[in-house]
Amino acid sequence: MAEQSSFADARGTRWDGRGGRSQMLGAMRHMTGTAEKDLAETGAGAAGPHPVDRHVGLHIRMRRKALGVSQEKLAEALGLTFQQVQKYERGTNRVSASKLYEIARALKTTVGFFYEGLEDETAGAAQGFLGSNTQDFLLTPEGIELASAFPKIRRAGLRRKVLELVRAMAELEAEERRADWTPVAALQT
Repeated sequence: MAEQSSFADARGTRWDGRGGRSQMLGAMRHMTGTAEKDLAETGAGAAGPHPVDRHVGLHIRMRRKALGVSQEKLAEALGLTFQQVQKYERGTNRVSASKLYEIARALKTTVGFFYEGLEDETAGAAQGFLGSNTQDFLLTPEGIELASAFPKIRRAGLRRKVLELVRAMAELEAEERRADWTPVAALQT
């Protein structure tokens, strides 16, 4: 008969090797204090979806919309519910490697497409390049429509004018918010 190894964890609980891998990993994390660190490093937990999951989901949605495919049609092609596709697009659920491959095939693109710009995004996040607010906006119907329609304006000068208009409107709104902000109002919220 083979000899089974056993050990005691930090709480004195004996492990005889029959607890399964997940229990042993859980005990090991408890003993090393890394469970919370792992959650913080991956972005999981209360902070919301991990930035990479959001990035991949955003690219799934952009590609699907660019092809004019509904969530229902994509879900049907993948053997999923449309709710699952929604969760992938929001980054709420992570996409497995095999499922991402299937999505790429269904959307007639490469797996690499879903990661394009990721390095730039993480390097430029501190500067606001495609940060959380931008991703949130691009996940709205207006954001998708704007991202789809803007490149169709062929004249560079006209695109610059549209951009100047949007910048001016954003600055005006920011000035209005600053004017409305007072120390007393801030204390009341």
